[in-house]
Amino acid sequence: MNEAFNSSTIPAAARTDGEARRDTAARLPVVLQVLPSLDIGGGGVERSAIDVAEALVLAGKKAVVASEGGRQVVELERRGAKHITLPLASKNPFVIRRNIQRLRDVIDAEDIELVHARSRAPAWSARAAACAAGLPFVTTFHGTYNFGTGLLGDLKKRYNAVMTDADAVIANSNFIANHIAENYGVTGPKVHVVPRGIDTARFDAEGFNPNRMIEVATRWRVPDDNTVVLLPGRLTRWKGQLLFIEALARLKSRLGPENFNITGLLVGSDQGREAYRRELEDQIAEKGLGGNVQIVGHCDDMPAAYMLSDVVVSASTDPEAFGRVIAEAQAMGRPVVVADHGGAAEQVVDGVTGWRFAPGNPQEFAEALETALSLDADARAALAVRASDHARSLYAKSGMCASTLRIYAAVFESHKN
Repeated sequence: MNEAFNSSTIPAAARTDGEARRDTAARLPVVLQVLPSLDIGGGGVERSAIDVAEALVLAGKKAVVASEGGRQVVELERRGAKHITLPLASKNPFVIRRNIQRLRDVIDAEDIELVHARSRAPAWSARAAACAAGLPFVTTFHGTYNFGTGLLGDLKKRYNAVMTDADAVIANSNFIANHIAENYGVTGPKVHVVPRGIDTARFDAEGFNPNRMIEVATRWRVPDDNTVVLLPGRLTRWKGQLLFIEALARLKSRLGPENFNITGLLVGSDQGREAYRRELEDQIAEKGLGGNVQIVGHCDDMPAAYMLSDVVVSASTDPEAFGRVIAEAQAMGRPVVVADHGGAAEQVVDGVTGWRFAPGNPQEFAEALETALSLDADARAALAVRASDHARSLYAKSGMCASTLRIYAAVFESHKN
């Protein structure tokens, strides 16, 4: 790989934003993004790939994405990008090896000039294919990629390290950039922090049709006079649903049953984790929250769910790499309460756009919820403006895409020199 570069050195300071964008677009390569699949529910990997592909198309470049396929292929193609179906979700070493030639064939057929891998297994194939073709290689760390201890941990760490062996490494939060530095020793201009981007047009309270919120509230049978606390996230233990239940139980004990007019909503698919779902149901019953906490499953209209809520929480017991729901909720002017670690905590100005609590601490969680729920109308309105402005200025997908395209242009130019 070529010597590291820093895209911030692109001499655009003396030009207008429009001139800088046109200059970047003129120097963009034809990019192949590589990821396991484009199925719904996967998270930031898929969403970011689609958004960046669309940005390339809008800049006048061909955009190609290779994956195993999935239900979001239709959306990708509607945005003008091309999809190539390959078995890139496989971790089988023999399949990974065969994928090298498959990707070489795509590179040749599509006149690819830069390869961008967004996950480890396909990165092994993509890096080899890019090197064989003499192309620049970019990666994005979308998570922490845990590796454990001992011999197995060492092997897993080596497997993960392919994500750092690139001309540019994109981290989706400062937390992830620090993780890369501490665990893989990769620092400096090669690492670029580009926060996840959200669709600020979709997550916008202005002009929102209240009928969508009413439809969701009716489907979930939310009492009209209750305040709503929303925890979005697939049903998996580290997302903190059990901690959420415990915090609400403590808040109910503190306020008294007669004053506890709160509905807690766990929004997200169990993805087949039926035993964990039953455990959550048992805890809801055991804590006396049967009439207060509901597990409502997947929601196709998250803007409506946010609008229905009075507070949105992220209770993850492990640090989030980014935590998209926090940016989305703030963009819609909702108060947020988050565990004070990882990428989610980075997004919240404590006491200004939301509140942070010590990770895993149900008492602090309950106290932060009580503070958020006690805001009067004027305080809520002022916070909504602050939170929305904060999220829109820092986490709009337009900013994420612009930063990514600048990295593409810079690494492509550096590779040619």
